[in-house]
Amino acid sequence: MATKIRLQRHGRGKRPFYTIVIADSRARRDGKYIERIGDYNPLTSPAVINLDVEKAVNWIMKGAEPTATVNAILKYKGVLHRKHLLRGVAKNALTQEAADQKWSAWQDEHKNAVLDHQKKIHKSKEDRIAKMLQDEAKINKEREEKRKAALAAAESAAVVKETPAETAAVEAPVETAAPETQETESAPAE
Repeated sequence: MATKIRLQRHGRGKRPFYTIVIADSRARRDGKYIERIGDYNPLTSPAVINLDVEKAVNWIMKGAEPTATVNAILKYKGVLHRKHLLRGVAKNALTQEAADQKWSAWQDEHKNAVLDHQKKIHKSKEDRIAKMLQDEAKINKEREEKRKAALAAAESAAVVKETPAETAAVEAPVETAAPETQETESAPAE
């Protein structure tokens, strides 16, 4: 019997939740399974993965084949690294104590890597928001400068339009007034 480690889908439409199961390769996706070894929720950020590592390692060592997605999950949780160390112990390349020490060191390093990744995701979101706000402030400043320039241009155009009319009105009475005064002065002189 060929066994697979695969995901079994649960949840309503467009809201999936998966269980990680050991099943016969001929069984339906959501059908009968041999053993449930964990669950996977891809909707949260980061995705929540609960996995019994020892059961997974045990089934991998027995020859169960993981699907592509489950393989990525097993790699992320260190099951494949643990299998690698146990095969080294079986071949007498490592002692059990050395393998356990390497495994605990990997777990400590991986915990920090997960936390660092979460911080990196949070920081990248903050950086994107800050950049968007900065770009919006720059656009608003440019709009305000254009608006002020348009107002200044409109005011100067209004002043230019008013100036010829006012000067014509001011100059016309002066010209007509000047000859009248001359005539008046010249009239009594005669």
